[in-house]
Amino acid sequence: MARIMAIDYGGKRTGIAVTDPLQIIATGLTTISSPDLIPFLKKYIKEEQVELILVGLPKNWDESDTHGTPLAKKAIAAIKKEFPHIPVKDVDERYTSKMAKDAMLQMGLKKKDRRDKKLVDEIAATILLQEYLQSLG
Repeated sequence: MARIMAIDYGGKRTGIAVTDPLQIIATGLTTISSPDLIPFLKKYIKEEQVELILVGLPKNWDESDTHGTPLAKKAIAAIKKEFPHIPVKDVDERYTSKMAKDAMLQMGLKKKDRRDKKLVDEIAATILLQEYLQSLG
């Protein structure tokens, strides 16, 4: 089996998480600078089999777009263009950053570490991926 990848795309940073090849466990992979996303994916996909890419789509409570929605849609279009053989699915990422911060608090991370936005983005991508896996049942 191939991995599933989740991307928490942002204007500055992008958190990335992947499953194991059996698609059982979601693990944070890294956080990269957003302009480096496509080169990173090219290298990763050359080394690892990826069968699905999930991209978090930010929405407001009332389902309207946020300031980040057009950025995420642009990233989705770029990924689809570069990797037409891999399905790309947008998923609701409404609460992932808050959940990531809560998880960091529960893990007992110090306040300084909880302010690390790179870590927040990576954990948010992991939560997004874990929720997707759970939805598969």
